[in-house]
Amino acid sequence: MEKKAKILFECLHRADRSPSQRFRFEQYIAALEDAGFQCTFSYLLNPSDDKHFYTPGNYFQKGRILLKSIWKRVREISGKKYDIVFVQREAFMLGTAFFEKQFSKRSKVVFDFDDSIWIQDVSDSNKSLSFLKNPDKTMDIIKAAERVFAGNRYLADYALQWNTHVTIIPTTIDTDLYCPDNQKQGGAVCIGWSGSVTTLAHFKLSLGALIRIKNKYGSKVEIKVIGDGSYVNEELGIKGLPWKMDTELDNLRKIDIGIMPLEDDEWSNGKCGLKGLQYMSLGIATIMSPVGVNKEIIQQGENGFLATTEDEWVQKLSLLIDDTELRARIGIAGRRTVEKSYSVNAWKDIYIKEMNALL
Repeated sequence: MEKKAKILFECLHRADRSPSQRFRFEQYIAALEDAGFQCTFSYLLNPSDDKHFYTPGNYFQKGRILLKSIWKRVREISGKKYDIVFVQREAFMLGTAFFEKQFSKRSKVVFDFDDSIWIQDVSDSNKSLSFLKNPDKTMDIIKAAERVFAGNRYLADYALQWNTHVTIIPTTIDTDLYCPDNQKQGGAVCIGWSGSVTTLAHFKLSLGALIRIKNKYGSKVEIKVIGDGSYVNEELGIKGLPWKMDTELDNLRKIDIGIMPLEDDEWSNGKCGLKGLQYMSLGIATIMSPVGVNKEIIQQGENGFLATTEDEWVQKLSLLIDDTELRARIGIAGRRTVEKSYSVNAWKDIYIKEMNALL
């Protein structure tokens, strides 16, 4: 019997917890196993750890989590040997590439990233621990890796400074799971945004345009925010919904127009268009800021719209609110774009080929 190649997936979060993990590698594990790979999933933060790690203070508990995580990674370095160690963003939460470097001495390391994570970024709950971060960590991991998977050209160009073996693997959607639901008929036109507490600032970039839209259309429109259950905007009639895995698709399918506003800065240029791709995969007419990969995903007026200024946002939103057939046509074209260029089905063979090339 042929020996199966072994892959160890190194990440911080449990399955179905982190969008980056879900849409970058978790949804490929079944295909890899069907192709003959033996996959092991190794994460550091369990649900209890999450509560302590992402709230202010709790230094004793955070210290316990760090010690437990160090011990787990040390055991993996000195234990079972894997053919490939796949690191999604980082193997450890502090500013060291020690573990990635150690893994590279025994296995082929694949480093996968989908944000400009070389920029110093610390959650509000851990600002006091920012001295433990290291802006050079991403560069060090890239140097240690045998292969780098970058989510877009901007990220790939960064990685190519220190590693010539860089492959662009876009963030992809499982279109067998993310399917349009055409049951909604009539009622207010729902403009929706999906994200998290940490990315709510991006939604707030659209507030000026949304207030104008609400003043123009009144009860003909409703606005939905998914990802922050504590967010309230009385002027727009918004009570935010928390993100939950088991309600994600149902909540998204209630949206008629999906929005993805972004600042045009170094961090946003590293983003891989996930929110927009989720909307598009569900046949939802989508408007994005023309930042980074969004300009590649959207063909203006064909499969979605790009908008920069407040006036442009109001114009594009108005077009879609006023024209049901246009929303449907844009939604259908968006779904086709995802199926062709940004789906698991379109990329799984390439993903498997890249892994096989390392053996």
